[in-house]
Amino acid sequence: MKAFVITIEGMIESEKCALRCIKSGEKYGVKVEKSFAFTPEHAPLTIAKELGIDPKGFVEKYSRFENCLSAFLSHQRLWHWSVKNNEDVLVLEHDAVFTDFLPEFLNFKGVLSLGAPSYGKFITPKTLGVNTLVSKQYLPGAHAYIVKPNAAVKLLAKSKEYAQPTDIFLSNRNFDFIEEYYPWPVEARDSFSTIQRVEGCGAKHNYGESYRLL
Repeated sequence: MKAFVITIEGMIESEKCALRCIKSGEKYGVKVEKSFAFTPEHAPLTIAKELGIDPKGFVEKYSRFENCLSAFLSHQRLWHWSVKNNEDVLVLEHDAVFTDFLPEFLNFKGVLSLGAPSYGKFITPKTLGVNTLVSKQYLPGAHAYIVKPNAAVKLLAKSKEYAQPTDIFLSNRNFDFIEEYYPWPVEARDSFSTIQRVEGCGAKHNYGESYRLL
């Protein structure tokens, strides 16, 4: 399994967080590599059009449109990598931090969330190990999940029908193979957002006076 942390190249804050993620992975035996993110500077609307993605699902009050679309494209790039290389991929966002070891063997259907919920109310799974996604009906933050190649194919196909912000897109409504591992071995330690508006930050567990929108 390859592990990648989505990193905004040249942004000091993102690079610093990504390095923290990489070092935390080393502590728990996971080798993490950087995957540089798309940003509004990369003309995400043009890229989305080339990939057959309708961007209207990214128009919402909680996120900045082009930033949110760019983030989705950054995740999708790793789904393509999974399919091309026929290999499971652990997708991490730059604020992800490992807090425990991953099990040596993980038996899951297609997408397995590893990240502790980072915002809003959630339900704690009642059993250890791989569970049906219950913390929320969509990923409780797309900061840490594994995707299998066969599932990546379906994610890519669905994104051409209707794409949304990544965590909402990866939902029980859209797919029947989303699961989560508990206790969550990864958490988001965020002190800034490159995607949300102020309206999208209030429910974040780490949101406070020092939280910044970059």
